[in-house]
Amino acid sequence: MAGMFLAALDQTIVGTSMRTIADDLSGLDQQAWVTTAYLIMSTISTPIYGKLSDIFGRRPLYIIAITIFLVGSLLAGAFAHSMIELAGYRAIQGLGAGGLMSLALTIMGDILAPRERAKYQGYFLAVFGVSSVIGPLLGGVLSGANEILGVTGWRWIFLINLPIGIVAMLIVIAFLHIPHTKRTVRIDWWGAATIILAVVPILLVAEQGRDWGWGSWGAILCYVLAPIGIVSFILVERMMGDDALVPLKLFRSPTFSVATVLGVLVGFGMFGAMMTIPNYLQIATGATPTQAGLLMIPMVLGIMVSSIVSGQIIARTGKYKIFPILGTGFLSAAFLYLSFVSADKGVIYVMVGMLVVGLGLGQLMQTLTIASQNSVGPRDIGVATSGATFFRSIGGTLGTAVVFSVLFDRLPDALRSSFSDPDTVAGIQSAFQDPTIASDPANSAIIGILQQGQSDPSAIGNALNGDTSFLNGANEAFTKPFVEGWASASATVFLVSLGVVLVAFVLSFFLKATPLRAKSALEEAHAERAAAAGSGAGSGHVSLDDDEEPGVEAQLVADRMGALLAPDVTTSSVPVQRPDAAPAGSAAPSRHASDAPVDGGASGEAHPRH
Repeated sequence: MAGMFLAALDQTIVGTSMRTIADDLSGLDQQAWVTTAYLIMSTISTPIYGKLSDIFGRRPLYIIAITIFLVGSLLAGAFAHSMIELAGYRAIQGLGAGGLMSLALTIMGDILAPRERAKYQGYFLAVFGVSSVIGPLLGGVLSGANEILGVTGWRWIFLINLPIGIVAMLIVIAFLHIPHTKRTVRIDWWGAATIILAVVPILLVAEQGRDWGWGSWGAILCYVLAPIGIVSFILVERMMGDDALVPLKLFRSPTFSVATVLGVLVGFGMFGAMMTIPNYLQIATGATPTQAGLLMIPMVLGIMVSSIVSGQIIARTGKYKIFPILGTGFLSAAFLYLSFVSADKGVIYVMVGMLVVGLGLGQLMQTLTIASQNSVGPRDIGVATSGATFFRSIGGTLGTAVVFSVLFDRLPDALRSSFSDPDTVAGIQSAFQDPTIASDPANSAIIGILQQGQSDPSAIGNALNGDTSFLNGANEAFTKPFVEGWASASATVFLVSLGVVLVAFVLSFFLKATPLRAKSALEEAHAERAAAAGSGAGSGHVSLDDDEEPGVEAQLVADRMGALLAPDVTTSSVPVQRPDAAPAGSAAPSRHASDAPVDGGASGEAHPRH
């Protein structure tokens, strides 16, 4: 939970601060790079962490992920002086963040049975929800301050990760001890390279297409490279077999396949909403960063409530098919509702839409992960979890690039339409003629843009691409056309998101919800090894150490991690001969898992691996 809190806080704290950061670094239209750089690296590294953790263990990889994340946070907070530099440092953050979320969910898959997992993932998502409440508010407070301890306020958005990350690191070192069986497999570096070749050109053309021209040579090159990357990735994954970043055998399961596509579509809608709404609140409604953070609370509450309730229901009933349908239905309704947003609609209108978005996301985030984990064997829990996170991040990365591309592509036309309204023009002319308004220093910047627009109309169309601080405190007559233009462009973005989640809604009816297993991955893995050992030894007894007993080891892990495993796990399926027991041939009596001595004691003591 400590690592998940760190990653979730970083995702949510930046959203409400991005306008302030972009104004300071003069690049609001470049903010997509800051977001997508983070998402690209976290997306690519997610399956690598899953594979490496299957080989070397969860604990060392978790520590490495936190360390990389903290280095990126330090660089972003202390050394970023342009949006491009910030994007580069955010990429380093993303390289670490790729392991924080996925490894937390993988560890749950190791020690908890799927039915219990649903309940605990609800708690994990509640942590995500709490950080989502704190993040936007904290981001608004920090970015709203000019300086804190001599450092520009928004830089603390990244520097604050350092003390939190150190605490998380200490918790992981002290308490995260999971038994691990080392396996020697190949690392799919070619898979990582080809997925970069597939994803980056798509993001480049989505972000730069409006500047290059959709038929330019740069755009055409991206159109060619992306399919080559996709085909190459599939071929490499086929050759790598079980060692692939995303083993293709996972897609033999209809449940995993449908859940994966749903994850891509849901990721698109989720990041589209989370990145568009904070900017809308600040530009279209005039909210400060702090106020925008508070206004995001309805969406966070929706995520918390629906994730916890759905998790409890899944844990008690073992059924989850209804939640992807309800979740995508809520998302579709929310984006349809938000597509009617306009400058004359109040903040309450937007808050209602955010609440419905949250209610939909909370039912989807954990359910799709559970479906993916439950569709594979215990050996593939790590790669299935990271694969599910990987494809959801792909959707989020594409969603961020596409929605900002649509937003800024639509914005010039929306602004021209706003400035052509007779009432708006009359209001601007009246304000110009008022000496008090014309001489107000708060209006000087926006008056300069309006005057420049008379000789160069493109100045109006590009006015919101860079520094938008000229809107702060300016007269309403001057700001009205800019606000209306931004609201109109945002409504188009919500329509695009609606189209995507409607596809997800239809697809959710085809998700085959297989019954949730009653054993954790550790229990199943040890049961398989025990069965294999038993069949190899024929009818004779098999000599195993105490920590090879599935029930004993699972209980030890549960005790250390605070998990509530089913108390009726038995270890009597395989006769056990302990090292200090009688000579070979006399089997020691089997024990119930709950009877196994865990603390210090006499002979027969179970010693967990670390």
